[in-house]
Amino acid sequence: MSTTRVLVADANSTDGTPEIVLSFRDRLNVSVMRGGMPSVGRNRGAAQAESEYVLFLDADIELADTTLLRRCMERAQGGQLQCVTTNILCNDGSWIDRLFYAGNDFFQYLSCLHRPFATGMFMLFETKKFREIGGFHEQVLFAEDYLLSQQVERKRFAIVRGGVYTTNRRFKRMGHLRVGWLFLKTALNFWNEDYFLRDHKYWQT
Repeated sequence: MSTTRVLVADANSTDGTPEIVLSFRDRLNVSVMRGGMPSVGRNRGAAQAESEYVLFLDADIELADTTLLRRCMERAQGGQLQCVTTNILCNDGSWIDRLFYAGNDFFQYLSCLHRPFATGMFMLFETKKFREIGGFHEQVLFAEDYLLSQQVERKRFAIVRGGVYTTNRRFKRMGHLRVGWLFLKTALNFWNEDYFLRDHKYWQT
């Protein structure tokens, strides 16, 4: 059995997620806990972490490179980094889906010059730093991952090539224009915590 602990925060899913997860118990050190909104579920999992680093993954992502985790850990430990992320890919979507994610990756690289920007799709965080800054803000209803990652020093942040695949379900539900406009407003309000505390109807669509 793998010694790496895998914690799955389940937010009342109806697709059999807990049963599927627990079917891997003969091969993985895996368990399921009660989730909630992303910040709540991630914080509950991180509270049980005993490792130097904790990796946050969204449920619908797939690693594009089998060496990604090893390379991220080597980069983090070698550079004493507090947060490591990677590129977001969407191979099954349309060209405009891929363009939007490419734009996301571009702004992620630009963030290295100002305030780090990582998404909860793939976020390797130093456990000590995560707890020091209080984890994910549980009252924030949108972009809680962005709010957390920008509290990391630029020199303690890195983007490792390799990428993870995600789906285009958010674009299908909200539309490209609305997602793009929300992303832009968020970037312009990086300094304004009140903006993140408002309900942007992100989870109601």
